[in-house]
Amino acid sequence: MPETKRHRYKIIKWIAATIIIAFGLLSATAWFLNVKSRPLLTAQIKTLLYKSTDSLYTISFSNVSTNILTGSATLQNVKITADTIRFKELIRLKRAPNNLYTVTLKKLVVKHFHPFTLYRQKKLQIEEVIFDKPEVLMMNRQFDFNENRPPRPIKSPYSFIAKNLEEFRINAIRFQDASFKYINKNVNQLNVFAIDDLNITLSDLLVDSTSADDPTRFYLLKDVIINLNDYQYTTPNKLYNIKLNKLDFRASTGKLRINKFELEPRYDEMKFAQVAGHATERFHIQMSDILMNGIDLPVYISKQELRAKEMGIANGFISVFNNGSTKKAEGEIKKGRFPHQLLQKLAPPVLIQKIKLKDVNISYTIYNDESKQRGRISFEHTSGIFKNVTNLPKIKAINPKMEVSLNTYLLGQASLDLNFKFDLKSPKGYFEYKGILHNFNARILNQITKPLGLVRINRGIVDKLQFDFKADNTGAKGKVDFYYYDLSVALMRNDPAKDHLVTRGLISILANALIINSENPNRHNQFISSDVSYKKPDSSSFFSLIWRSLYTGIKNSIGITEEKQNEIKQHIANFREMRANHEIRKRNRLKRRMQREKQRKLNERR
Repeated sequence: MPETKRHRYKIIKWIAATIIIAFGLLSATAWFLNVKSRPLLTAQIKTLLYKSTDSLYTISFSNVSTNILTGSATLQNVKITADTIRFKELIRLKRAPNNLYTVTLKKLVVKHFHPFTLYRQKKLQIEEVIFDKPEVLMMNRQFDFNENRPPRPIKSPYSFIAKNLEEFRINAIRFQDASFKYINKNVNQLNVFAIDDLNITLSDLLVDSTSADDPTRFYLLKDVIINLNDYQYTTPNKLYNIKLNKLDFRASTGKLRINKFELEPRYDEMKFAQVAGHATERFHIQMSDILMNGIDLPVYISKQELRAKEMGIANGFISVFNNGSTKKAEGEIKKGRFPHQLLQKLAPPVLIQKIKLKDVNISYTIYNDESKQRGRISFEHTSGIFKNVTNLPKIKAINPKMEVSLNTYLLGQASLDLNFKFDLKSPKGYFEYKGILHNFNARILNQITKPLGLVRINRGIVDKLQFDFKADNTGAKGKVDFYYYDLSVALMRNDPAKDHLVTRGLISILANALIINSENPNRHNQFISSDVSYKKPDSSSFFSLIWRSLYTGIKNSIGITEEKQNEIKQHIANFREMRANHEIRKRNRLKRRMQREKQRKLNERR
């Protein structure tokens, strides 16, 4: 081998040997530091959690493994628990938090904890902590001494760690695929809420000499991010599934977005009430593009109150079905079931200052057992604003009114402006509703009047339908002004032999001739305004109250009053009596004719 090549070969061998030795020394050093760092890291973790939580929480784990080169550690079989004795002491000292947590998981991963910074600068800086599939139990008990406290620790955790650390920082704490269970300890009855597959990121946790007073932080954090891809929950009565698709929340902006929410019935329309065991309305609700702004996360965490400045809902539907053939439960009373009354019964405290509704379709369908038909009224492309949606006693004391303004299209054609005022404090469920239904062809109402009122509108043009009602659990009183012209109707009856509704010819003729006002105002410019006093049956619903009170006013306006109906019944009775007398006279004439003919034949034989 030439001298030059031999020399190069020796240099390469020397470099290789040096690298191997250096790597070996580095590996040995890393192993030594790993071994030595584990007790220190274990002690730091346990001491840090214990001291920074005012001696409330402790952490236990079966094993810890570290990698000094990557600055990572893994804890196995982790459990974070609260000391109940210390909690009672903190209650006595009025320093206890409203929430108590228990966290268990198989593996906790700490990434990039910068050990040299810890040793040299007394700063424990961690890039990321991952809780992999943790089970989180949260118990909420509200204390008066925590009322209106700012979202920061009562006592800065820095005072507990100052002797050992100048700074403790975690850039991101991630709860991946968490199972979350919440227990409300503020009520006598056990109230448990559970949810799985939740992802939570706590961003930039900082404990130092100033972080506790930083107004841009809450509970020492810069942000909280919550994600939920898909969630399904079956209601306790087993009648519905609640579904959520893609929920995203960011605390720093107070914005929550939900792609889709659905209240899905588990049974079809005709079977639903049978499964429920009594007559009940079947709801199917689906909403898309739900956005909430101005959510107060600290209030929700401490008091479980959902407070938001604004909520937007776009694109969805509310479908209600009432099976009139189902027997009502014995003694069934649907009092306390109006929307604002149900809001007061809602378990979580809620305040949403404003809800904006856009392009939502609402329909109410009744199956009429008499006609064997379905009557459907729909309000399409509904948009509007809800104000002061709340069940909080303090808010109701200041402003007890929930106001709703809506614009919609009746049966997709007639423009309707609606306004509601709900009294949130009324024990009787008092509310007011008024509106204006603008110009439309009256025949579109046949979808309602034929199956539910057994009345077919042959023709008619509506200029305006204006109404103003005051209502509560007992019924509704108000006024209906119905402007229309060229109205003609046909009264119907069910014909089982033909399996459909048929016209009651004579009665229809008499109704149009004697009862129906074909126009309002009439040719003499006289206008009939209908004063309505509708008594609500105990078993009827909110939708039924609205529909029936309006329908009563419409019938009175066109002349189908109780007096007029009695009048037409008398005319029909008189007509039937005349027809019966006519038949008797006809039979008598025939009898006399037959007798004369018989006598004539006898005379001829003689």
